[in-house]
Amino acid sequence: MTTTESVSEEHPVRFWDVPDLNGLAFDPFMEACLRDEPVSRIKLPNGEGHAWFVTRYEDVKFVTSDPRFSRQAVLGRPITRLAPHFIPLDEAVGFADPPEHTRLRKSVARSFTAPRLARLRPAAQRATDELLDEMEQEGPPADLVQHLHGPLPLAVISDLMGVPPADRPQMAQWTEIQLSAGHGREASEHAKNAMAGYLTDLLNSRRAEPRDDLAGELAQSVDQGNVTLAEAVAVALLIQASAAHAVRNNSAQMVYALLTHPDQLARLRAEPGLLPQALEELLRFVPHRNAVGLGRIAMEDVEVGGVLIRKGEVVHSSYLTANRDPSVFERPHELDFDRENNPHLSFGHGPHFCLGSMLARLESEIIISTLLRRFPGLRLAVPPEEVRWQRRALIRGPENLPVAW
Repeated sequence: MTTTESVSEEHPVRFWDVPDLNGLAFDPFMEACLRDEPVSRIKLPNGEGHAWFVTRYEDVKFVTSDPRFSRQAVLGRPITRLAPHFIPLDEAVGFADPPEHTRLRKSVARSFTAPRLARLRPAAQRATDELLDEMEQEGPPADLVQHLHGPLPLAVISDLMGVPPADRPQMAQWTEIQLSAGHGREASEHAKNAMAGYLTDLLNSRRAEPRDDLAGELAQSVDQGNVTLAEAVAVALLIQASAAHAVRNNSAQMVYALLTHPDQLARLRAEPGLLPQALEELLRFVPHRNAVGLGRIAMEDVEVGGVLIRKGEVVHSSYLTANRDPSVFERPHELDFDRENNPHLSFGHGPHFCLGSMLARLESEIIISTLLRRFPGLRLAVPPEEVRWQRRALIRGPENLPVAW
């Protein structure tokens, strides 16, 4: 449902109530904006005022890379948004503009290089095999979210960060509370502050006793004066929370997509070498999140898609609609493993391109390839419409994924 609040006849403000969607359904409000008014005005359930909403591929790339649109300027402004609270801490890299943003990313860049991530693969594969051993021993039907999609990404990012196994359930709980619109501001802020306190202690322990993990790398950056402790904690919190939560939901959506597209699943079984290309198409196709993430502020008058955005106005942009732009992707609403030219924006664009993109690809590739290899008869154990999907979530994903084999 949308309602209209008139600001001008040309660009009325439409209220976007952001429905809870099941399965891989694409938000009809997003689709209508992309088709009918690619640069429109919207109001979201929380925050104040209204914002511009940019949906076309080239316009999204422009807004997310042009320095005249600032993330830093969002701080202190209760802009219209989906969540009742801002997810990152104020010092987080997500709120920074270059050159500060560049400085903060450098504090963890070494942990996300290809050689460092390659060192994670054997442990990630062992963890996947062990989790699936346990699932196989219990027998079907089994919940893949419980047995694989939940614990594996949490284990991988916790290993990288240096969070010991005993503390990971608490990390998962804090993350779930923060990355939901359903717990309310007070609970979310409490979880964020508690997690920040934990990570502060972790980084301080690494300053006293250095280790070769991400917490150790951040602690070293603090000691070298490259970042403050508060900045390092904010970076650690954003990585720990988003990496575990996003890969859990994205990988589960990918497997759901395969299990509900039998022709594509059969082809991938027959042509395992197709997986890298198929993975990129799955990344493009699955609806990663509800609504939009953190907005930007125009620092001067800028024209976007033929529309003048004034200095000080809020701009939200959508990578999801960019990935469905028919001017870039032929048959954008189809899952097509033959799509060779696939410049999707699922990991973002510009300075805020996701630092963990290679890690997310690695985990998703391990999950899908291992499932296909070990369970040639893998199938949903319930009709697709009976799979439960998370409610009031910021990042979309199934609550459970019952399978048999």
